[in-house]
Amino acid sequence: MSRLPLDDLTAAVARIRGLLLSQEKADRAVGLLAQAIKETMPGAPGTGASLLDPGGGLISSGSTDAVVRQADAAQYELREGPCLMAWAAEEVVIVHDVHTDGRWPRWASAVAGLPVRSVASAPLLAGKDSIGALKIYSALPGQYDEDRGRTLALFAGAAATLVAHVQGSEAPLRMSEQLKATLASRDTINRACGVLMERHGITHDQALQQLIQDARAAGASLVQVSGKLVERV
Repeated sequence: MSRLPLDDLTAAVARIRGLLLSQEKADRAVGLLAQAIKETMPGAPGTGASLLDPGGGLISSGSTDAVVRQADAAQYELREGPCLMAWAAEEVVIVHDVHTDGRWPRWASAVAGLPVRSVASAPLLAGKDSIGALKIYSALPGQYDEDRGRTLALFAGAAATLVAHVQGSEAPLRMSEQLKATLASRDTINRACGVLMERHGITHDQALQQLIQDARAAGASLVQVSGKLVERV
């Protein structure tokens, strides 16, 4: 699997900079970002970008293909999926095969009829803030690995500095209250993940998924469940 040459990455970031300097709306900015990724990443995968505004109340989303919009919309509706995980956990998430991954069963069921088998998603990190996520989808399994994830993270790091202060009055999707709490209280959630990791010998990704399941079962927010776990410890 080929790596995106750094020269191409630099050229793509420069292109985004030139486009975004003349834009004022966040939805337009992330649309340009998604298109730039698709034109630069080998294989022309379906790509998308989502941006959290500075107030934490809105999401602007841009995508290159209808299948990306459908797969993303299912994540926001169900409040689970690889891109939300990358966004909330501030780490690259790789899905080798949606049909066998098992981490987000409701989302996997929702996209079962779509040509989505492989996913790579990286957070848009501006300083200490996670302001969104980039994602690439493939109709074939096994298309993305850790090397491709690192490349996407490099792209995301450069792009985040360009879109961090872009403001927009239009945003097609609103974050759920649970996701707002997740992002606003990430420290508490990460501490709770650490407790579960030490207690059960599991990964951060597995611990976060366990907290999400516990929150759903209790009818509580993720931060409420995490806070109670931390308090008990």
